[in-house]
Amino acid sequence: MSLLQIGVLALQGGVAEHLGILDRLPGVVTRRVLDTEQLAGVVGLIIPGGESSAVGILLDGDDRGRKLKKAILARVAAGMPVWGTCMGAILLARQIENDGRTHLSVMDITVKRNAYGSQLDSFTAVQDIAGVEGGAFPLVFIRAPAIVSAGAGVEVLARFGDSIVACRQGNCLASTFHPELTTDTRFHAYFMRMVAEYAAAPHTQ
Repeated sequence: MSLLQIGVLALQGGVAEHLGILDRLPGVVTRRVLDTEQLAGVVGLIIPGGESSAVGILLDGDDRGRKLKKAILARVAAGMPVWGTCMGAILLARQIENDGRTHLSVMDITVKRNAYGSQLDSFTAVQDIAGVEGGAFPLVFIRAPAIVSAGAGVEVLARFGDSIVACRQGNCLASTFHPELTTDTRFHAYFMRMVAEYAAAPHTQ
């Protein structure tokens, strides 16, 4: 079986933590993605937690960033799986309730930044996630957003309280918590299965 090359957008944020979990999955090789050439070599992309405003500026601030943003949008439109965690979910959202800016805008979701408070209000919980077998999954929330609404085409995978904390729309996956900060590889394996299905499709180069 050929190896799946999964990239992590490495502009800012929890890049190493995602790479560490991915490296534990059989059949996966990893790549940091900083430019269009590195993006071209992957069949799936994770956008990690971090600071959405900072990454948004990097994607729009100069020619290199704009080219990378354009390439990401083209690959996602062509079916490449993308998963945004925490900040990544904000970048994927079509609407940000408490911010007039949007970024990649590829998922029909509305998010609220820092919905649970400041860094001091970070917390952990456990919750079942649809499609992730083996019982409840550990959820780590750090300055986390909340997904406050989702369109009809969005599959809700998990809720915590009144908020959606994981959802999927076609080849796009979003979570407001940080699975990369746990030792549990199951949610990354879920994304890996999305990538494997895409890589096996006849149109994939």
